[in-house]
Amino acid sequence: MRQVQEGDTVRIHYTGTLDNGTQFDSSAGQDPIEFTLGNKDVIPGFEDGVKGMQVGDQKKIHIPPEEAYGERNDSLVEQVPLQNFPDDLELQVGMQLQAQSPNGENFNVIVTALSGEAATIDGNHPLAGEALNFELELVEIV
Repeated sequence: MRQVQEGDTVRIHYTGTLDNGTQFDSSAGQDPIEFTLGNKDVIPGFEDGVKGMQVGDQKKIHIPPEEAYGERNDSLVEQVPLQNFPDDLELQVGMQLQAQSPNGENFNVIVTALSGEAATIDGNHPLAGEALNFELELVEIV
Protein backbone atom coordinates (compact mmCIF):
# COMPACT_ATOMS: atom_id res chain seq x y z
CA MET A 1 0.00 0.00 0.00
CA ARG A 2 1.01 3.56 -0.65
CA GLN A 3 2.35 5.70 2.22
CA VAL A 4 1.62 9.40 2.67
CA GLN A 5 4.44 11.63 1.53
CA GLU A 6 5.15 15.33 0.98
CA GLY A 7 2.79 16.81 -1.64
CA ASP A 8 -0.02 14.31 -1.02
CA THR A 9 -3.51 15.57 -0.23
CA VAL A 10 -5.02 13.53 2.58
CA ARG A 11 -8.29 13.19 4.44
CA ILE A 12 -7.91 12.53 8.17
CA HIS A 13 -10.22 11.94 11.10
CA TYR A 14 -8.73 13.16 14.36
CA THR A 15 -9.37 13.87 18.01
CA GLY A 16 -7.11 16.34 19.82
CA THR A 17 -6.54 16.37 23.57
CA LEU A 18 -4.27 18.17 26.01
CA ASP A 19 -1.94 16.25 28.33
CA ASN A 20 -4.56 16.53 31.11
CA GLY A 21 -7.07 14.69 28.89
CA THR A 22 -9.19 17.71 27.95
CA GLN A 23 -10.47 17.38 24.38
CA PHE A 24 -10.02 20.61 22.40
CA ASP A 25 -11.07 19.50 18.91
CA SER A 26 -12.37 16.53 16.94
CA SER A 27 -13.67 15.66 13.51
CA ALA A 28 -16.01 13.01 14.99
CA GLY A 29 -19.45 13.31 13.44
CA GLN A 30 -18.11 15.57 10.70
CA ASP A 31 -16.25 15.18 7.43
CA PRO A 32 -12.56 14.40 7.85
CA ILE A 33 -10.20 17.34 7.39
CA GLU A 34 -8.40 17.57 4.07
CA PHE A 35 -4.99 19.15 3.58
CA THR A 36 -1.88 18.85 1.42
CA LEU A 37 1.38 17.94 3.13
CA GLY A 38 3.90 20.71 2.62
CA ASN A 39 1.35 23.54 2.24
CA LYS A 40 1.56 24.41 5.97
CA ASP A 41 -2.24 24.16 6.30
CA VAL A 42 -1.88 22.40 9.67
CA ILE A 43 0.65 22.67 12.49
CA PRO A 44 4.06 21.09 11.72
CA GLY A 45 3.77 18.27 14.27
CA PHE A 46 0.39 17.19 12.88
CA GLU A 47 1.76 17.10 9.34
CA ASP A 48 4.83 15.12 10.47
CA GLY A 49 2.58 12.65 12.29
CA VAL A 50 0.65 11.86 9.10
CA LYS A 51 3.74 11.16 6.97
CA GLY A 52 4.22 7.47 6.29
CA MET A 53 0.64 6.48 7.17
CA GLN A 54 -1.38 4.25 4.86
CA VAL A 55 -5.13 4.40 4.22
CA GLY A 56 -6.91 2.80 7.19
CA ASP A 57 -3.98 3.35 9.59
CA GLN A 58 -4.74 4.68 13.05
CA LYS A 59 -2.15 6.12 15.38
CA LYS A 60 -1.58 8.40 18.34
CA ILE A 61 0.89 11.26 18.22
CA HIS A 62 2.23 13.69 20.83
CA ILE A 63 3.22 17.16 19.64
CA PRO A 64 5.37 19.43 21.84
CA PRO A 65 4.45 23.15 21.92
CA GLU A 66 7.28 24.16 19.57
CA GLU A 67 5.81 21.91 16.84
CA ALA A 68 2.25 23.09 17.57
CA TYR A 69 1.37 26.71 18.38
CA GLY A 70 4.67 27.62 20.04
CA GLU A 71 5.42 28.68 23.58
CA ARG A 72 3.38 31.43 25.22
CA ASN A 73 4.86 34.85 24.64
CA ASP A 74 4.14 37.26 27.49
CA SER A 75 4.95 40.23 25.26
CA LEU A 76 1.73 39.46 23.35
CA VAL A 77 -0.35 40.23 26.46
CA GLU A 78 -1.05 43.89 27.11
CA GLN A 79 -3.38 46.33 28.78
CA VAL A 80 -5.23 48.61 26.36
CA PRO A 81 -7.10 51.67 27.67
CA LEU A 82 -10.86 51.32 27.12
CA GLN A 83 -10.85 54.69 25.33
CA ASN A 84 -8.88 53.01 22.49
CA PHE A 85 -11.87 50.81 21.61
CA PRO A 86 -14.92 51.98 19.63
CA ASP A 87 -17.65 53.40 21.88
CA ASP A 88 -20.28 51.02 20.50
CA LEU A 89 -18.19 47.90 21.19
CA GLU A 90 -19.41 46.00 24.26
CA LEU A 91 -16.22 44.29 25.40
CA GLN A 92 -16.54 40.95 27.19
CA VAL A 93 -13.97 38.54 28.57
CA GLY A 94 -13.43 35.79 26.00
CA MET A 95 -14.31 38.06 23.08
CA GLN A 96 -12.07 37.65 20.03
CA LEU A 97 -10.97 40.80 18.25
CA GLN A 98 -8.74 41.64 15.35
CA ALA A 99 -5.88 44.05 16.05
CA GLN A 100 -3.28 45.67 13.85
CA SER A 101 0.45 45.73 14.54
CA PRO A 102 2.49 48.92 14.04
CA ASN A 103 3.60 47.59 10.64
CA GLY A 104 -0.04 47.16 9.53
CA GLU A 105 -0.28 43.39 9.94
CA ASN A 106 -3.64 42.06 11.25
CA PHE A 107 -3.72 39.48 14.04
CA ASN A 108 -6.29 38.00 16.41
CA VAL A 109 -6.44 38.74 20.14
CA ILE A 110 -8.67 37.57 22.97
CA VAL A 111 -9.95 39.80 25.75
CA THR A 112 -8.80 38.06 28.93
CA ALA A 113 -9.73 40.64 31.59
CA LEU A 114 -11.57 43.92 32.00
CA SER A 115 -11.11 46.66 34.57
CA GLY A 116 -12.78 50.04 34.82
CA GLU A 117 -10.02 51.60 32.75
CA ALA A 118 -8.48 48.94 30.52
CA ALA A 119 -8.91 45.64 28.74
CA THR A 120 -6.23 42.96 28.89
CA ILE A 121 -5.76 41.42 25.47
CA ASP A 122 -3.77 38.31 24.60
CA GLY A 123 -2.32 37.77 21.12
CA ASN A 124 -1.17 34.22 21.86
CA HIS A 125 -3.00 31.34 20.21
CA PRO A 126 -5.30 29.75 22.85
CA LEU A 127 -3.23 26.53 22.63
CA ALA A 128 0.19 28.25 22.81
CA GLY A 129 2.42 26.58 25.38
CA GLU A 130 0.42 23.35 25.29
CA ALA A 131 1.60 19.91 24.22
CA LEU A 132 -1.07 18.36 21.98
CA ASN A 133 -2.12 14.75 21.56
CA PHE A 134 -3.96 13.44 18.53
CA GLU A 135 -5.61 10.19 17.63
CA LEU A 136 -5.44 9.99 13.82
CA GLU A 137 -7.11 7.82 11.22
CA LEU A 138 -6.07 8.16 7.58
CA VAL A 139 -9.29 7.96 5.56
CA GLU A 140 -7.97 8.69 2.08
CA ILE A 141 -5.03 9.83 0.00
CA VAL A 142 -6.83 11.99 -2.55
